[in-house]
Amino acid sequence: MHPLLPDGKTDYRNTVPCVCALEVEAGKRHLRLEGLSNLGALKNLTFDKLMRQGRNGASESQRLFGAAYDSARKFAAEPTGWLVFIGPTGSGKTHLAAAVASERIERGGSVFFITAPDLLDHLRAAFNPESEISYDRLFEQVRNTPLLILDDLGNQASTPWAQEKLDQLLNHRFSYELPTVLTTERRVEQLDERLRSRLGDTRICQSFLLEENKGADDCAWATGLELQKSMTFATFDYRRVNLPQEQQDNLERAYRLALEFAKSPEGWIVFQGATGCGKTHLAAAIINFQYQARKPGLFVVVPEFLDHLRSTFSPDSKVTYDQMFERVKTSPVLVLDDFGEQSTTPWAQEKLYQVINYRYNAQLPTVITTSKSLEELEGRISSRLADHKMSTPFALMAPDYRTDIRSTTQAKRPYIKKSASRG
Repeated sequence: MHPLLPDGKTDYRNTVPCVCALEVEAGKRHLRLEGLSNLGALKNLTFDKLMRQGRNGASESQRLFGAAYDSARKFAAEPTGWLVFIGPTGSGKTHLAAAVASERIERGGSVFFITAPDLLDHLRAAFNPESEISYDRLFEQVRNTPLLILDDLGNQASTPWAQEKLDQLLNHRFSYELPTVLTTERRVEQLDERLRSRLGDTRICQSFLLEENKGADDCAWATGLELQKSMTFATFDYRRVNLPQEQQDNLERAYRLALEFAKSPEGWIVFQGATGCGKTHLAAAIINFQYQARKPGLFVVVPEFLDHLRSTFSPDSKVTYDQMFERVKTSPVLVLDDFGEQSTTPWAQEKLYQVINYRYNAQLPTVITTSKSLEELEGRISSRLADHKMSTPFALMAPDYRTDIRSTTQAKRPYIKKSASRG
């Protein structure tokens, strides 16, 4: 159609699209942006379908969610910096992230939405010569997209390659301050140190906890550990009248060591001794101390942990392998009970080594109980447990306190490589 001149006459020298044509073009652009966004069915998760206070009835959770909601709407209108939503499954973090994407598309902006596991799968597939897009091209597109929304960060398989790719991606976007939205179930302190440092930069990043009680599972005993719930420092008797003085003194030193660790978890403790000597009681007391202070911790019986991991390979499993494995690897305070009693298959050894090596490198507080000497454990593991810069091996001398046999001789000392005192 021809536009009008200022005097109201028709300008036959020029043509402009009619309103209908503009609407058609806008519709095509919207569909194109929607297709490029990778939102799929999540395109229906908009702000209009989200209550500002969230679905959790607790007043504190509503306050937390409301703050995240307000920031998400503001970010969607003008994306700047990073926005991070932290919360458990069902807390609404993915809905908020998808709503940001939908709003940007409505405003004519480009956005790319993908989960961290899917992104890594696509990057691996791009190495295939038959892939429709090369690895370099795909990685470059994701790295420089105007707005990246990375969902479920922390639920990907944490191989060295995967960690390296995510580091490269996030470091680039952080360095150039490219608008980015992240969602994760993991607490900030459980994330990789480099990512934690970025999230701590309030100049660029805003982080929102969506539910105050999201870590309730990490502050309570799991089903099947009822006995350990009663194992506290108050119920630990290191003055057993049937023990010689040397063994009583040894138990008291173990008690003091465990209590000091519980008050300020740092480094590793390896409690060694015969079955029933009290090492599990002290380890459980540390976790009970954490729970009483409403702090996260995790008590794991190693053989049962490995059985659980095997069971999650079943098609009927409701818990993915990576969820449990990552939780054990990254728990702020971890107890590995009955270490060395598991079946020593190559698979089991590799899983335990991955846990030990991760926590060793991340310097996460860990307590290990074992009836084995360090020499009996697999070499890669024993070398870390014996590192005096990180670990304090302590040999409990008491025999099995559950028997009626009166002890008159010192129990066999497990092999250790340093003194019992922490330092």
